[in-house]
Amino acid sequence: MVDTSFPAAEKIEILSISLLDQHRQRVETLKSLAHTLGIGMGWHYLLDWVWILAMLGDVNGKRILDAGAGEGLLQWYLAEQGAEIISVDRSSRAELSLRFRARYPVRGLTKEDLDSPLRVLRKNINHASDFKTKIYSLVRGTGGLLKIALPKSPSGEVTIYNQDLASMPLIPSDSVDTVVAISALEHNSPEELGGVADELVRVLKPGGLLLATLGAARDRDWFHEPSKGWCYTDASLRHYFHLSASIPSNYSQYDDLLFALRNCAELRDNLADFYFRSGDNGMPWGNWDPKYQSVGVCKRK
Repeated sequence: MVDTSFPAAEKIEILSISLLDQHRQRVETLKSLAHTLGIGMGWHYLLDWVWILAMLGDVNGKRILDAGAGEGLLQWYLAEQGAEIISVDRSSRAELSLRFRARYPVRGLTKEDLDSPLRVLRKNINHASDFKTKIYSLVRGTGGLLKIALPKSPSGEVTIYNQDLASMPLIPSDSVDTVVAISALEHNSPEELGGVADELVRVLKPGGLLLATLGAARDRDWFHEPSKGWCYTDASLRHYFHLSASIPSNYSQYDDLLFALRNCAELRDNLADFYFRSGDNGMPWGNWDPKYQSVGVCKRK
């Protein structure tokens, strides 16, 4: 059966800073949750999150695959809205922090995908460098374990699957209501992106949506070295995601949207602390100077 419950239509959309004011309440909720969970935000992630959430609509009871999820915010937010999340990332989250497990129902797709909380606690204590740190780790970890033992607040479950997105053999075809990907697919080369997109579409139910944010390039695909991500043109995105020429796009507004982004005080003044600690990132040493902008891709199976 074709799922037609999602309101979104296929499109390619460079994300405008106007999204922040259009979805102000959600922006503030996301900021608060990120602070509570101790998650640093990529400089454009607020735009990415609110665009995808606006496209999703009501997610309660939906089965959603978060592609390239890491320990990122979106999976936890969606779980709080009642979605069942399959969290896929090539990097292992087997030792997922107890602070996430204390708040959300989390399991591994296989026993190798997620270590037990007690095993994580033991590793934290064993790796601590001095007695004081060991005691702190024990108290903090025990508190986490006690919270885990208490009833969970009503929310969807997060299932951890440590796997490359190019091949997800444990996810059946036509089994997922939607796929979301926040600034993850751009870490695949042009030679790899099409295959990854095809694999993500494979697991979607007919009528389901693939919603991905990537880096946008105006005239040619290029690699942004600090963030280790590719920026893609409108033509490339249509090619790799198999979108027809009739699908709407706002790439004609590329320059105006980039100018507005570079003058966005809200994003500039709220850079995460980690940007100021390194020159090897998207905003070296906290210097606000966007070299690219986010683009959202919406594809329906």
